[in-house]
Formats: sequence, C-alpha cells, structure tokens
Amino acid sequence: MSVEPGWYVDPADPDTRRWWDGEGWIGAPIPVDATPPEGPPPPEPPPAPAPTPPAAPVSAPGAPAGRQPHPGQPYPGQPYPWQPPRGHGQPQGPPPGWSPGNWPGRPPEPRPHGLPLAGFGARLIARLIDFAIVFALNAVVNGWFVWRLVEEVTPYWREVFRRALAGDTSTEGLPQPSEQAGGLQVVILLIATALWLAYEVPTTAAGGQTFGKRVVGVKVLPVAADEPLGFGRALRRWNTLGLPTLLWYCCGLGLLLQLVDALSPLFDHPLRQALHDKRAQTVVVQLPRTRRTTPDDRTDPSGDTP
Repeated sequence: MSVEPGWYVDPADPDTRRWWDGEGWIGAPIPVDATPPEGPPPPEPPPAPAPTPPAAPVSAPGAPAGRQPHPGQPYPGQPYPWQPPRGHGQPQGPPPGWSPGNWPGRPPEPRPHGLPLAGFGARLIARLIDFAIVFALNAVVNGWFVWRLVEEVTPYWREVFRRALAGDTSTEGLPQPSEQAGGLQVVILLIATALWLAYEVPTTAAGGQTFGKRVVGVKVLPVAADEPLGFGRALRRWNTLGLPTLLWYCCGLGLLLQLVDALSPLFDHPLRQALHDKRAQTVVVQLPRTRRTTPDDRTDPSGDTP
C-alpha cells in the first residue's frame, strides 16, 4: 500500500516526527509534540568527510575506556546495526507504522500515531452496538413499511408451509404477492441505508468515533495525518461497507459483500485494515484507558483541614 508523503511519528523513535517522501524517511527529526512545517524539510548540507580511521582499535563514543561494543549491541547514542544513519536525505526505513524488515526476532506491532492497533474483538463489539442502535431507528422509521411487506408475503408462505407439511410439492395456485411487495422492499432498504449513513458518517467525520466505538474505546484515524477524518474521508469509508445494503434485494449479495469486508481485518497485516479502511486510508486504534480518581486514591490531602 502506498502512503502519501507527510510528517509521521518515527517508528524507530516515537518521541520524534520525520518527513516520509513516499519511499523513505528524509531530513532531520523534530519533537513529536512540535507543530510540523508545511511541506518537506529543507535539504541538509552534505556530511563532512570522515576522518581516516586509526590503525589501533578505538572505543566507540560513549563507551567505557578499554571496552569494545558487543556485536549487535551499541553503546548509548550509537545506532543499531539495522538502523541506517539519520539525515542527509537518505531513506530511513519503512512507511509509518511498519517496522524494519530486518528487525531481529519478531517485529514489534505498528503503533500509528503512537497508539496500539484495535483488536478485532473490540471492533466487532463496537460494530454490534452501532448495529443495535441503527436497528432501533429502523424499527421506528421503517416499522410501517415492514408491517405492510409482511402482510403481502404472509399468504404465499403460509400456503407453501401447509403444502410442505401435507407432502404436496406442487406450486400451482399459490397466492402471489402483489406488485407492491417489490416496491416495499426497495423502500425499506433505502430507508435503512439512509439511517445508517446519517448515524455513522457525521460522528466519524467529526471525532472518529460512533457511540459504539466510544463505549469500547477505539477510534478511527487517518493513516497519513494526525487530524479528524473530515466528511469526505468518512463518507468514502462508510460507502464500502454501507452501500451494499441496497444489494440485499439481489439474493443477499450485499450481505455477503459486507461479511467479507467485516472479516477482512483478520487477514490484513500489519495495520489490520478492513476493506473500507483501505479505501479511505484510515486505521482503527485503541485509546488508552483513563482511571477515574476517587477520594481514597488521593495521596496529597488538602492543607485546609482544621
């Protein structure tokens, strides 16, 4: 996946940000809490020529006198063997959230914007809560249309079940639903899709969280910038998952597409993106849990006691 150029948290040093030019890190780092400038950093002067190394072995800077660094273990201030030198316009590693390919042992999980990725279980619970809210809205707005549709198709299915119990497999003379049944199905799906869009897109665009995500403590963030999603990106993200609802009319094709999308984070690495996340260039992260302070937790009592 291609990541757009921009300022990102450096996976090798989470306390700093660096400029990603689409192929590698360039320029000097800046503190992670500093406001990055617009555009790439200015070019750095070329490095001074390295002095001629002495014949005798010399201890690395910062190492105790008379000691040599152990292979693969640098002294403080020294880069690791898999870390290339910083700056001078050279590519400095993988895109934001990826770990170096030759990281010794098991690579650490990416932390987009310094936050851990949300687990599939948390995302599933948040989605079920949101579905329950949207279902309740449909019961209020769509209830009359559903009742009318049930009245249209009940005689047909009642006769089918009666014949099946009697061992009759013929289909002649079955009471057919009226032409209104097809129109009612279309209206019900249109209303359900509109309710889902009105519930999810505005809240995700403003704060990256629906009610379900807020309860579980997960949030949707753009991969390329530490800022709100905005309406356009939130709408693109929802379209991939929400619009197939209109295809439920076609033998459940829309439901199948939504199931594939919902399960896709289980097979995506390393950012666990669903198909709708990939389209909108977003990632779902787990927010840190805050502990509410109680009077018993106070270690510095007030000095205003009598």
